[in-house]
Amino acid sequence: MLKERIISPTVKEPAPGLWSNCLKVGNQVFISGMTARQPDGETVLGDEYEQSQVIFQKIKDLIEAAGGTMSNIVKMTIFVTNIANNTAVWKARKEFFEGDFPACTLVEVKALAKAEILLEIEATAILG
Repeated sequence: MLKERIISPTVKEPAPGLWSNCLKVGNQVFISGMTARQPDGETVLGDEYEQSQVIFQKIKDLIEAAGGTMSNIVKMTIFVTNIANNTAVWKARKEFFEGDFPACTLVEVKALAKAEILLEIEATAILG
């Protein structure tokens, strides 16, 4: 089984030895939890809608670097710190997906890596 690390010039890679943002194994693509952190490490400040837009763009950039499109994404897990604001996430999601949306789980969590990070999204895709 060949495992390939996928890198996009628009998505900052973590320091070595921590995790991979995106791995391609055969025709499957696994995207780690993305947040609205910028390449300088600062988080895009804003509400769930604005942070979702940043995150979905990062996912789009990674899936395209792997040779796919957003329509190849079959499963997403979304972690939010305030589930009452889930409609803001859905609004942004509609800007990046059409047709059959991926299977999705939305979970409220107590906290994420930094207080200003309101959500984190991971995705799985199947190419071809």
